[in-house]
Amino acid sequence: MIGGPKLACPNWCQDVINLKSFALDYGFHGIDWTLRPDDLPTNRSEEACFVSAMAGLAPLEVRYHLFFLDHELGDLDAEKARSAMRDFYSALDLISAVSGRYATVHVGLGRDTMEGISWDRTITHLRDVAAKARHHGIRLCLENLVRGWSGRPHLYEKLIRRSDCWGTLDIGHAHVCDSVMSQAYGVEDFALPHPGKILSAHIYHEETAEGHIPPRDYSDIEDRLRLLRRLPLCDWWVLELREEAALLKTLDCVSEFLAITEARVAV
Repeated sequence: MIGGPKLACPNWCQDVINLKSFALDYGFHGIDWTLRPDDLPTNRSEEACFVSAMAGLAPLEVRYHLFFLDHELGDLDAEKARSAMRDFYSALDLISAVSGRYATVHVGLGRDTMEGISWDRTITHLRDVAAKARHHGIRLCLENLVRGWSGRPHLYEKLIRRSDCWGTLDIGHAHVCDSVMSQAYGVEDFALPHPGKILSAHIYHEETAEGHIPPRDYSDIEDRLRLLRRLPLCDWWVLELREEAALLKTLDCVSEFLAITEARVAV
């Protein structure tokens, strides 16, 4: 990566004015805005409100995170798969309306197993959604999860390659997935088969039953941050914590890492 990454925070509060003020006060470069199916406008008035809210975040850059639980593009139920496609298409239309250029999606979100999901249909429909995104000038990024196909580096690589998606590397998910915990793979195996395809990262220490846990200090995540610095296009680092103290703790750790590594380069 040439230069430093852009640090982003999630929309941990829905009040755009307070969120913008917080982000600017703490030196964030942007907002990673989560959209859920219920957030999609149902009429022009709701769409206009969303467009206005996103415009209000300027000059911060905004990228989008589609958190669509139970919306499987490869569902064995053909009607459910078509319904998921329609919602993803609607989300991309909305992102295009606010001149968004990046969106992160998932396969197997919230699932313990991939039972009831077709691999081939997932690939086909994910490829279609990626093509729709490209039509709008949007880069569609697939995130790795703790469980399911995207929690296995060799399958995550295939999903990205066969669907023609980009990637979002979640270092907290990677840290605790079975493939890494069993030492069959390392965190780097999620990225190094396709280092030029990873455009963004989600940063925190690890995911537990309580949610996303911040690092105690930068050494908790140092090796994973060094990996991100090796990825040429991964310039969007989302500190993915939604509680202010945990978010700021992670910001301190990441800032310390960047300051130390930049000082070493300067020498």
